[in-house]
Amino acid sequence: MTAVDATVPTGETWNASEYATKPHLLEVVRNTANEFFDLVEAPGNWELQISSEWQVRDLAGHMVDVIEGYLNAFSIARRGEEPPPALGTRVMKDRLNERAQALRSVPWEELLRRLHGDFDRLMETLEGLNQEEWTQFMVCHPYMSLVPPFCYPAFQLMDYGVHAWDIREALHQSHGLSADVADFLVPFMFILMQGTYDAELTPDLPAPVGFRISGRNGGTWKVAVGGGVFQFEPGPVDDLPTVLEFDPASFVLTTFNRIRGGTSYGDVELADRFRGMFFAV
Repeated sequence: MTAVDATVPTGETWNASEYATKPHLLEVVRNTANEFFDLVEAPGNWELQISSEWQVRDLAGHMVDVIEGYLNAFSIARRGEEPPPALGTRVMKDRLNERAQALRSVPWEELLRRLHGDFDRLMETLEGLNQEEWTQFMVCHPYMSLVPPFCYPAFQLMDYGVHAWDIREALHQSHGLSADVADFLVPFMFILMQGTYDAELTPDLPAPVGFRISGRNGGTWKVAVGGGVFQFEPGPVDDLPTVLEFDPASFVLTTFNRIRGGTSYGDVELADRFRGMFFAV
């Protein structure tokens, strides 16, 4: 399958929270998922080593685990029941690893059927959301607590986009991260940083750090850390002592600890201190 980024109609926005963007966002999710499925199902890839712990089959198991968690969360919300407490991002990496590898005993044909079926059910759930629900029907993410439904397509883009990148990297292919995926995910990377910020390691920074991101969903953001609290907001950054500049793909991959990218302007020591204050997920 040839990867082609979705064509954006004139006037289309890249703000996932806007209901008008929903058809475009879900189209990009489907395109990205299909690219991931092709890589997972390609002959010889199933037991390809992706990292010291995961093989390609574990990525399939991981997606089954997370999607079934999302479907259960939507069901609980629809029934109006009290959701279980969110587990927190600190335990996410180890727990996701355990649950993905626990599915190695499932035959590959069965696991792939389950993956495709789960994906179709989740897309049907997302497609069925109306304009009010898109931003106001809160659903408890298993690790991150209550979030609006428009976040779930973004979570899917993170998984399919970044893990497809992982497989191509393990295959030593010439490749990059889809522009559509990266552009949609830019604002969500600040939420990911907020969720993986290690307050015990770095309770304060002496000054805010600026971000300048290019691309169709780019802009400038300011991040401040004080009293163990990570805060971010869009706004001018020219007066800040440190500005980190990224293209969308390198911003996403750096935030996910796949690469160490970006250009640091100004106080490099402050920039490096900022870069080192997150735990991996």
